[in-house]
Amino acid sequence: MRADRLVAALLLMQNRGRVTAAELAEELEVSVATARRDLEAMSAAGIAVYPQPGRGGGWSLVGGARTDLSGLSATEAQALFLLVGPAAAVSGEARAALRKLVRALPQTFRADAEAAAGATMVDPTRWGERDRDRPGLVDLLQAAVVRRGKVRLTYTSGARERTERLVDPWGLVDKDDIWYLIAGTERGQRTFRVDRIAEAELTDEPAERPDDFALAAAWERVVGEVEEKRSRTWAIVLIEARFVPVLRNQFGRHCHVEGELDDGRARVRLASPTPLDVARNLAGWGAMVEVVEPRSVQAELARIGAELAGRYAAVTAGPATR
Repeated sequence: MRADRLVAALLLMQNRGRVTAAELAEELEVSVATARRDLEAMSAAGIAVYPQPGRGGGWSLVGGARTDLSGLSATEAQALFLLVGPAAAVSGEARAALRKLVRALPQTFRADAEAAAGATMVDPTRWGERDRDRPGLVDLLQAAVVRRGKVRLTYTSGARERTERLVDPWGLVDKDDIWYLIAGTERGQRTFRVDRIAEAELTDEPAERPDDFALAAAWERVVGEVEEKRSRTWAIVLIEARFVPVLRNQFGRHCHVEGELDDGRARVRLASPTPLDVARNLAGWGAMVEVVEPRSVQAELARIGAELAGRYAAVTAGPATR
């Protein structure tokens, strides 16, 4: 749910004591279904919001009506900031809401709330991978980051090597529904894909984290290293401008429009690790895409085309089938 709606819903409930989904929808100018989902999301996150069935029912905060957020417990504050924190990484209004929430909390809760807010971030830019369900271990790892406790992981690498590691969890990043854990290890900072973590156990050992650690800056360095590997081969292609969004969805951040031609086509710069990777992604477009350069990608497309022509020559030469 959006951070501004979360804050507004909490303040409204604390002011009135009890609200229905219809009342909340009217106040926030959203559908009743959206308001109900927001209430259920807060309840599922651990915030003390509960429904009261029957006539005169609705949704209330445990403890009754309040005029500010200072009645939240430490656990509730952490749950609240875990919801709002990722949105604050990409939304100005969410950052403003986060500052207001911090000021509204008792001094003893602020450190934990800020730690929860900084435990995760969202990188909205695609890397061209398909969407995935949220891994079940995200909640445990978030708690480990907030509590600053070491985590024992059973991890499967990209080479399918399975190892056990004891790490210091520093932060989590949600990149297009693929979650990553940034952690300290004996060999320094490492990044782990959460969907490759087979098991995770929060230990009683305190975790160490550099005083100057900033999740956004750490992730920027990770992205830079990955992008360097993923963009070793660049190609210039021409394609009808109306198909550029499809091409961008295929190549993610490695798709840059350089301009449009008089014939309605766009000049686009694409990248992949190797010429073969570029060619494989473009082969399905057929003559709809023209590769201007480099010759290495043109050669790979020609080879793929020749392979396909050879494989299916008999089909095209034979009688038509119905």
